[in-house]
Amino acid sequence: MEAEIRREQVGTTIRAFLPGDVTVVTEILRGSPEAGQWTEWGFRELLGWRGVLALVSEDARKVIGFIIGRQVGEEAEILNLAVILAKRRKGEGGALLKAAMDEFQARQVSRVFLEVRESNESGVGFYARHGFGKTGRRADYYHDSGEAAILMEKKLTG
Repeated sequence: MEAEIRREQVGTTIRAFLPGDVTVVTEILRGSPEAGQWTEWGFRELLGWRGVLALVSEDARKVIGFIIGRQVGEEAEILNLAVILAKRRKGEGGALLKAAMDEFQARQVSRVFLEVRESNESGVGFYARHGFGKTGRRADYYHDSGEAAILMEKKLTG
């Protein structure tokens, strides 16, 4: 993947998630209760895993969003995605998701999966608009609330 993807229409850059981004990304999650909540330690651990794809979006050299996924063979999973409140509904999340999907496709991934909180109707709608379809439900998926997750999948084509 290219080191940076410039998005002139909104003036942001998408780049690799670096270890130095962990603290600010953890803060972004604190402002995103609908997203999976991870610790700084969890992010640092995850960045060392094989098959991980981790990107951040920057505006004026300030991290404003991130996406983390993981590839295993020909399949991948979006593990977490969040954008600061002030930049939501402005294309940042979609740009991060598209950059991740493009990279997964370049890596020969055929299907991408994710889970989203059942109560997160805007999140379900967001992923549906980006080509993900509902494939199931996992009861008691989120340990913090006991809430169910909606399973979604997108097939990638060459």
